[in-house]
Amino acid sequence: MEENVNNMQDRVRYSDEELEEFKELILDKLARARKDLEMLNDNISGEDNSANDTAPTFKILEEGSNVLSKEENSQLAARQYKYIQNLENALVRIENKTYGVCRVTGKLIPKERLRAVPHATLSVEAKLGQKK
Repeated sequence: MEENVNNMQDRVRYSDEELEEFKELILDKLARARKDLEMLNDNISGEDNSANDTAPTFKILEEGSNVLSKEENSQLAARQYKYIQNLENALVRIENKTYGVCRVTGKLIPKERLRAVPHATLSVEAKLGQKK
């Protein structure tokens, strides 16, 4: 394991094969993220399916609930859109062969981190350094 870490520190970038592996991972996550965004957008723009024949008091409560739900869905959609943009940016870095290089330290970000957060641009040490 220690030899593997030392080997990683000496490397400037990931190999083309490794980049291809990450590309497949990102494309899969991107497809799922776009599908989720589409569902959220459908929920936001969906027709009112509340019971129109109920008493006015219940209708007002139902409308208030729908507004809150749409606001929450809008926030989720905005986060999902940002996530999609980050994944697309990661694909550009793969094409440029700069993917997986920490933008603060210039060292390779460990594969474990990239598998968990494929759009990461910072190593854990750089990320922790930002919080200070």
